[in-house]
Amino acid sequence: MKKTDSALNAKPTVQVIERIFTLLEIMADREEAMTLKEISEKSGLHPSTTHRILNDLAIGRFVDRPVAGNYRLGMRLLELGNLVKARLNVRDAALLPMRELHRLTQQPVNLSMRQGDEIIYVERAYSERSGMQVVRAIGGRAPLHLTSVGKLFLAFDDPHRLQTYASRTGLPGQTRNSITQLPVLERELSKARQYGIARDNEELEMGVRCMAAGIYDDQNKLIAGLSISAPADRLEEHWLDKLQATANEISAALGYKSRG
Repeated sequence: MKKTDSALNAKPTVQVIERIFTLLEIMADREEAMTLKEISEKSGLHPSTTHRILNDLAIGRFVDRPVAGNYRLGMRLLELGNLVKARLNVRDAALLPMRELHRLTQQPVNLSMRQGDEIIYVERAYSERSGMQVVRAIGGRAPLHLTSVGKLFLAFDDPHRLQTYASRTGLPGQTRNSITQLPVLERELSKARQYGIARDNEELEMGVRCMAAGIYDDQNKLIAGLSISAPADRLEEHWLDKLQATANEISAALGYKSRG
């Protein structure tokens, strides 16, 4: 898509944000660290203003100071870049296996990722010719504790983070089957850790059940979940093996090495 002139010339509406962008771009053009004087001269900003902004960026690890008075781009940018890379790669790696899993089950297959206290649906495979289906909209969100993929992410949180999540959200329910008590949720998550599979038993929506398996990256980190959603009376237990195999295939494509 060709950008319009207005898009090309668009500037941040907050001046300090524009200055941050300028300083980051200047440092991105140099492999080695730059002095405060160099950055100030290239940006046209007063040294005291440049110093103040760079110090604030250093607090957030967006800028590093290898030696006093010298600055370069920081590791936090690499970490964020890797998150973006993982999200892009997982969709690419998942799409064909998801379509094959849909072909085998004739039910929608969803790819979801965690964002804060929710999961977000980032891809799906389904067919309009398959009759009654449960189709999740791409970009749709749902609470972690009410979804099969969300439970996988909670299962790998440490106890303190789980308790904090429960306190922060209040574990609200949406159906009579929703898990709204922490001890019950903890038992559910224990099973998810043990078997590597999580379920939604009409907890987000009555009449809908889901099963999910995790997708892992080359650092053996859970980055996404693959789920099958179906009307409650149509979810087949024998799909579990196919679901796990598909999730493992996607993980392997992302560099995941099974620990045996």
